[in-house]
This record gives sequence, C-alpha cells and structure tokens, in this order.
Amino acid sequence: MNNNTRFISFLFFITSISNFYAQQLTKEDAIKYTLEHNYGITIAKNNIRTAENNAHILNSGYLPSISASAGALYQEQDTDTSFGGVIDPETGIARENNSITDAETQQYNASINLDYTIFDGFGKFYNYKKLKEAYNVTELEARETIENTITQLLSVYYQVAQLTETELTLLENLRISQERVTRAKYQFEYGQNTKLEILNAQVDVANDSISLLNNKQNLKTSKRDLNLIMNKELNNTFLIDTLVQFTSSLTLEEHLKNAAKNNVTLLKNEHNLNISNYDIKISKSGYIPSLGLYGSYGWNESRNPSGVFFPGNTSDSNTLQAGLTLSWNIFDGGTTLTNVKNAKITYQNQELLQKQIENEVATEIANALTNYQVKLEIFKMQNQNVITNEDNFKRSEERYKLGQIASIEFRQAQTNLTSAKANRSLAKYDAKLAEIQFIQLTGQLLNTQL
Repeated sequence: MNNNTRFISFLFFITSISNFYAQQLTKEDAIKYTLEHNYGITIAKNNIRTAENNAHILNSGYLPSISASAGALYQEQDTDTSFGGVIDPETGIARENNSITDAETQQYNASINLDYTIFDGFGKFYNYKKLKEAYNVTELEARETIENTITQLLSVYYQVAQLTETELTLLENLRISQERVTRAKYQFEYGQNTKLEILNAQVDVANDSISLLNNKQNLKTSKRDLNLIMNKELNNTFLIDTLVQFTSSLTLEEHLKNAAKNNVTLLKNEHNLNISNYDIKISKSGYIPSLGLYGSYGWNESRNPSGVFFPGNTSDSNTLQAGLTLSWNIFDGGTTLTNVKNAKITYQNQELLQKQIENEVATEIANALTNYQVKLEIFKMQNQNVITNEDNFKRSEERYKLGQIASIEFRQAQTNLTSAKANRSLAKYDAKLAEIQFIQLTGQLLNTQL
C-alpha cells in the first residue's frame, strides 16, 4: 500500500469516526438552544426587564411620597448662678450663690410626612404613556436582536451544511481518482499505457486530497462559529441536516401583504413617533398650574431639669396638619416655550424619518424578493446541470474503461461533475438564505417554519 492509499484510507477513517460519535443537530434544536443561551439575546431580554421596571406604576409619579424622621437629644449641664449680694426680702440675708450640677435635658421627636401631586398639567400622565412606548420600543429592539441572531445562526448553519455536502462530493471524487490510479497501474503492468499515465493520476489524487483537506478545515472553522453563536463548547461535534425545504409561494405572498404591519423597523419608528408626540404634551404641561397635597403628623417630648427659678418639667405635643398647595409658573424665562418648540421640531423630523424608512423598507423587501426568486431559479438550473453532468460522467466512465477516450477527457468529465455538484450545493443554500432574508424583512421570521 503506497503513501497516497494510506492517506486516503486515513481520511475516510477520520470522517467515519467523527460521524459515528457526532449527534444530529437540527435547525429547530439549534434555534431553540440559541434562544436560551446566546449572550446577545440574553442581554436583550434583560433590557426588556429594565424597560418593564421603568414603565411600572412605581416609576410613574402617580404614587405619593411618604417620609419619616425621628430624633433624640440628650444634654447634661452644670450651672453656677451668682446673685451679687442681693438681699432676700423674706430673710433679710444676702442670697447665696446657686450651683446646679448634672442637669439632664432630654428631647425626643418623630414625624411622618406625605406629599402628593394631585395635578401637574397632565405631565406625569403623558410621561407614563411615554414610558410604556419606550417599553414597546425595547421589546421590538429585543425582537430585532433575536431575528438578526437567528439569521446569523442559519447562515452559518447552512454554511456548515454546504461544506458537509461538499465533503461528501470531494470524498467521492477522491475515490474515483484513486480507482483511476489503480487502473493505470494495472494497465501499465500489461503494457497498455506509460508511466506518465500513473503519474498524472497520482497528481490528480494529490490535488483532490488537498481540496478535501481545505474543505475539512473550513468545515471545522464553520462548526466552531456555529458553536460560538449557540454559546456551546467550541469543539462540540455534531452532524447537520442538509435537507432544505423552501416556503410555499402562497405563504410568502401572505407575508408580503402584511409586511408593513410586521416589519420591526417600521414598528419601532411608529412607537418613536408616539414618544415624540408625548414629549410635546409633556412640555406643554409647564403652562398649566399644578395642585399638590401635603400632610404630616409629629410627636415631640421634652424633659427639662430644674433651674434656678423654675422647677423641672416634662412636655409632650402631638401635631397633625394637612393642606393644599397651588402653584403656577406664570413665566419661566421662556424655557417651557423653547421646550415645546423643540419637541414639535423633533416630532416633524420623526415623521420625515418614518416616510424615509417606509420607502427604504419597501425597497429592501422588493429587492429581497427578486433576489430570492432569481437564486431559486439558479438552483433549479444547477440541479438540472448536475443531472446532465452525471449522465455525461457515466458515459465517459464507460468509454474510459473500454479505452475509447483518454484519461484527460475522463478527468474533465469528473471535474465537471464535481464542480456541478458544488455549484448546486451553493445555489441551494444561497436560495434558502435569500428566502430567510425576505421573511425577516416581512417580520415573520419567528413565525415561519424554516
């Protein structure tokens, strides 16, 4: 057994072993795992949670604010009082100096306060609606991230599938070339050809082996890329489903009809337009008076020591108060007016952007549909081309075995068949990816069986 034969046997052995231990990875399993483990999708889902918190009633300004406070004071004091020879009228004797030591003063207080804005010119009402729209935008951004990730996943998945098909084609091509080497050797032994025929066949085997090795390397790289998107261990092995089913034309027509209602870019801009409208109304709330409610309840206790002239005492007080406040910013230097003007300009820009996006999306959808139709037609033509080349190869093989054509003609037929199969595989997955791109633009990527 020569080196080429050993090498080819080794390639077949490695391929068989890797396929034996690998598990089947379907598109559905790949998508499901990616939705659960992909980092970008996880981050997008967390952003939704943040937006949900922002749009909650607790962040709306509708609820009152309640605060409580408490305090305590302890004071110890020594006091010396001199009367400067003052005569006590009762005794007729000069009053003695008075000293008080360790006189303790204790004070305690606690209060609870409530503030509530009853009306602020509808500012918080529209701000709450704005937060709801911001949540909707975040949801759509998360959906966009998911759609882009799934599209990227399927692109790499089909790349792996195409390389898998190509590997099978190259293995078959290598087998045919090796048989040609064996035949050339037999013919040389019986004097039917020259050594040159063997050498040419061996060169073709070497070239086919190199093509197979390059394809294997590309296949390993693509599988790592797929594992990266799914967030799996990079060297995880698996087999790919190479079966491709195209979506029916009726389904695609239905998607096209509803594209304007489902395209994620258009939906995002609609919500952004609503946000700009709410910004105008929020700014206008500065023109309107605001009404507030406040209330408090307080408790105070004071324990005072005896003094020179007064005995010690303890006092307690409880205070309850409530009231309304009406405020109106009659003129704020033009800030509110400026904010309203700028908000209206922003809204106008958002309207213009919406029209621009509508035109861009319509163009993208039309181009994607045309691209898909052309690529699908190319795939059909490439499929027919393979049938033709298979028939040509079979005829050439029979004539080669009968010695009716030279090896160079047989090699050409072999090369043409290999090239036709590779082109058919590329055309098949190009058409499928073009279909996926069209479905994504119509907003139905997550609702279509791919």
